[in-house]
Amino acid sequence: MNFDYWFMFPISIVIATVAMASGVEGATFFTPLFILALKLPTEVAIGTGLITEVFGFSSGLFAYFRKGLIDFKLGQMLLLVSIPSAILGTWLGKLIPADALKAMLGVGLFVIASSFLRSPEHQDLELLDKDIKTHQSRTPQTCITSSDGETVCYTVANRTEGRLLIGIGALFLGMVSTGLGELNGYFLIQRCRVPSKVAVATSVFIVAITALIASIGHIFQFAQSGGESLQTVLNLVIFTAPGVLIGAQFGSIVATRISQKLLERSMGILFIIVGVIVLGELALRNRDTALGLINSASLAIHI
Repeated sequence: MNFDYWFMFPISIVIATVAMASGVEGATFFTPLFILALKLPTEVAIGTGLITEVFGFSSGLFAYFRKGLIDFKLGQMLLLVSIPSAILGTWLGKLIPADALKAMLGVGLFVIASSFLRSPEHQDLELLDKDIKTHQSRTPQTCITSSDGETVCYTVANRTEGRLLIGIGALFLGMVSTGLGELNGYFLIQRCRVPSKVAVATSVFIVAITALIASIGHIFQFAQSGGESLQTVLNLVIFTAPGVLIGAQFGSIVATRISQKLLERSMGILFIIVGVIVLGELALRNRDTALGLINSASLAIHI
């Protein structure tokens, strides 16, 4: 274990602050950073990004647990789908070529950017919450009372569709370390008709537990391979883990002082740029490889 990656400690604080303030998964920032800036192998970058994310989400999970806004019954129902899907994704990630994983990550960044650029305004969320409350049945299936004494009642809709979407998101979480949180937000609020406060808290609960299980799968793979990969992961995590724990606390403060819409728009533009870089580098490298193969073939024919 060495201190080659000491600079990741302050960087992790900044990333976790922005991630928690914007509501995006931390690995969405870390994995491209590890690939593009640190030049880590794709599978190491994905696994380390996911492990780092677990520490950041654990801090947010504790905060929402204290607020009493997590719907554990709904969370348990969706975890029964997300956990095996994430394990499957982790296993598939080992079989899929690194370039294919990188391409999936690049495309995923564009999808996430699109979700941020098209995210509803705060006023729209308030109207959606009001509509949910108005159209709920007279005998709602679920009632949650927060630590502040506020009682929220609702009936969860579209459960089958939700299981499908959560399964897809968890599969990508296991393979490329991101995707579940974004699908959660869309499904729980707009399709499941869960009030936004409960939806956000329950989404954090689902992502935190699923990411934990998926990261254990990656750790097991690193332990099996041993050697340089495992050492690199440990050298990074000793700095990224405390960084995200600190940054997660700052994130809640930043979220109340910066325009959420401005932050989301900025994240959307950032992910488009990073996605272009990831896919552009991949295309450039594959072009060089293809040209090399053509030249080799031409030389062989000439000989």
